[in-house]
Amino acid sequence: MTSDEDLCAKLVGHWARQVLNGRAYGDYQSMGLSGGQYDILREVVDSARAAERQGAADLGQSIDREAREGCAEWYRAGGPGKGPWG
Repeated sequence: MTSDEDLCAKLVGHWARQVLNGRAYGDYQSMGLSGGQYDILREVVDSARAAERQGAADLGQSIDREAREGCAEWYRAGGPGKGPWG
């Protein structure tokens, strides 16, 4: 079974790649993300774009690592909130 953290990291990693390839960006709900996951996505994308400008060769590993770290931190801090945007 996939843990909530793992699912979060997979979703964020998938959408980060889509955004960086110019294939998606929009409302977090249309991506199937919570507000917290969308915040992580924006951080991952911003970091990947900065790394790309600096000539990083393999953004995939960086995206996966940052998505995992962001999701782990988010769940350590309580994960999805009780409100609709958690």
